[in-house]
Amino acid sequence: MLTLLAAEPTTLQVVWYCLIAVLWIGYLVLEGYDYGVAMLLPFLGKNEKERRVIVNTIGPLWDGNEVWLLTAGGAMFAAFPGWYATLFSGLYIPLFLILVGLIIRGVSFEYRAKHPDARWRNAFDWMACIGSFVVSLVFGVGFANFIIGMPVALAEGSNHLHVFTGGFWSLFSPFALLGGVVLVVLFLFHGANFLTLKSSGVVHDRAKAVSVKIGLAAIVGGAIYLVWANIAYGFGIVGWLLTAVAAVALIVSWFAMSKSRDGWAFAATTVAILAVAVWIFARMWPNLGFVNSGSGIPLDRVSAASTDLTLTIMTGAAVVFVPIVLAYQAWSVWVFRKRISTKNIPDDVVAAA
Repeated sequence: MLTLLAAEPTTLQVVWYCLIAVLWIGYLVLEGYDYGVAMLLPFLGKNEKERRVIVNTIGPLWDGNEVWLLTAGGAMFAAFPGWYATLFSGLYIPLFLILVGLIIRGVSFEYRAKHPDARWRNAFDWMACIGSFVVSLVFGVGFANFIIGMPVALAEGSNHLHVFTGGFWSLFSPFALLGGVVLVVLFLFHGANFLTLKSSGVVHDRAKAVSVKIGLAAIVGGAIYLVWANIAYGFGIVGWLLTAVAAVALIVSWFAMSKSRDGWAFAATTVAILAVAVWIFARMWPNLGFVNSGSGIPLDRVSAASTDLTLTIMTGAAVVFVPIVLAYQAWSVWVFRKRISTKNIPDDVVAAA
C-alpha cells in the first residue's frame, strides 16, 4: 500500500491546534518561573525565614499554573485523541517521570510546614527542587524530540492506531539532551527574575546575583540550541525571526537585571519563552511532532482529530469557561502582587505557606 497524502485540515482543527498550543505556551511561561524558583529554593534560602519568603512568592500561584498543563492534556485528549494516544502509549516512561516529579513537588509545598523540625523542611525543599528539575529536563528533551520528529507507524492489523517505532534510548540524541539542559537553564533564569520581582532584602539580592550569572548561560545555550534547530530542522524565515526575538529578549533580560530593572527582566524572559514555544509548535504543524515511517494513513492534524461535532461542542465550552479561568488567574496575580521579605515572616509561625 502506498502512503496516502494528508488531507487538508478543517477550520476547527486549525483552531483547536492553535488553542492547544496557547495552553502549552501559557503553561511553559507561567509554570516555568515557579519551576525555576523551586529549583533555587535550597540554594538561595540560608535559613527558614528566607526559604519561607521564596516559597511564599509562588505559594498562591503554583497550583493554578499547573491547571494549564491539565487543560492542555485534556484538550489534546478531546480534540486530537490520536495525538494523545500515540504520545501516552509510546512515551510511557518519560511521562511517568513527569508525573513523579509533579507529585513530589506538589507534596513538598503542601507538607513542608506541617512539622517544625528543620530536617523535615529541608527534605521537602529538596523534593521541590528535584521534582522541578526532573519535570523541566524531561519536557526539554521531549519538545526537542518533537522538533526532530518522532517516528510512528500504523500498528499491525490497524488502519488508524499509530505507535511509536523508536526505542527509549533514541530519545536521547545530542540535540534532545541539549534541549533538556537549555530548558532547565531558561527556567532558572525566569525563576530568578520572578524572585527579584516578588521579594526584597537579602532574598532579592541573591536572586539578582544568580539571575545575572545564569542569564549568560541561558543566552549562550539558547543561541546554540536555536541556531542548531533552525539549521537542521527549521522552517524558513519565520523560524529565524522567532529565534531573533528570543535571542534579543534574553539579552534584554540580562541587561535589565544588571541595571536592577526587575520588571523588564521578567517580562523579557517571558517573551523569550513565548517565542521559543511558538517556534516549536509552528515546527510541529502539520504532523504534530511525528515522522510517519510506515505506509497507510499518516498521523497528522487531520487523522488524529476528533469529529467536527466534538470540536464544535468543545469550542462552545471554551468560549464560556476560558475567560472565567483567565479572569480568576489574573485576579490571583493581582491580589498577591506585592513584594515580601523576611520581615513579613513571623518568628513563631509553623503553618504552611
